Amino acid sequence: MNTTIKGILRRNDGHPFIEGEDGVKYFSNQRLWNGYLDHWNGQTVFARLLPEYDYEKNLPIVIVWPDRPKPTKPYVEIYYAQRLVKYIKSTLGHSAINVNGEIFNFSHLMNENEIITEEEFFYRPALGEFAPSPNNGKYEILEDGTPYYDKFGRNFMRTIHVLRIEGIDVEKLGNIYKHQLDVIRSTPPKPKEPEAYSGFNIFTRSCSTIIRDGLNEYGFDQIKGIFPRDLFISATYHLLKVNSLKVEQIIMPQLVVPEADLSAMSPILNPKNYIRSRLIAK
Repeated sequence: MNTTIKGILRRNDGHPFIEGEDGVKYFSNQRLWNGYLDHWNGQTVFARLLPEYDYEKNLPIVIVWPDRPKPTKPYVEIYYAQRLVKYIKSTLGHSAINVNGEIFNFSHLMNENEIITEEEFFYRPALGEFAPSPNNGKYEILEDGTPYYDKFGRNFMRTIHVLRIEGIDVEKLGNIYKHQLDVIRSTPPKPKEPEAYSGFNIFTRSCSTIIRDGLNEYGFDQIKGIFPRDLFISATYHLLKVNSLKVEQIIMPQLVVPEADLSAMSPILNPKNYIRSRLIAK
């Protein structure tokens, strides 16, 4: 079943399911992650099957996400995701950008340079290949080839700061980032690290700098920043001044689950952004 079901997330005698608007109990024989029940039991949600399978029961994985009002106008959202405390490579946090429902994610790993739906970016369950390894609680590929990518829903892993913007030409901006993905995918891999994006550079070619360069190419050339939090502050500070745009700041608190530690803020590295962050907060 590839269709999306809308209904109420319930648990009856320990068995979770989605009670559809037609009264049918959907996904009662599938694997529904406990993290969803911890946060949305008894609430209206959407759900559909993913092509990936759970390792424990070899059942298709169900993705569930909350019922939220749909935007009525084209929009862009810039994300600063707080740092993962157990990963050194996450010390500075992470950046991503949503262009009218398509989230562009850029990474040092080839398979994480992608366009991803909002529900998969934020709410994938910690099951199967998305889960952290049972051995170390992090990324690991076992000797038999079983992958644990530890990349379940980002909102379960981190608090996410959102800059929501209306008034941008979403087709133009989206095409800029699609071109960047084409460049990344055509880059020859490193023979010893085929899983890595060989063009990645923390100072010049990272999640933040690719997003920054795309915004500059669009016309927002005042936006600066090498690292995620600095980029987010700079974008917020400058875009709030553009009269033709409607700009809103939102925080998506981390949805706490046992599979993830609490995220933490990364440092501000540009002294100018200390001042800007205080001005923005007023």
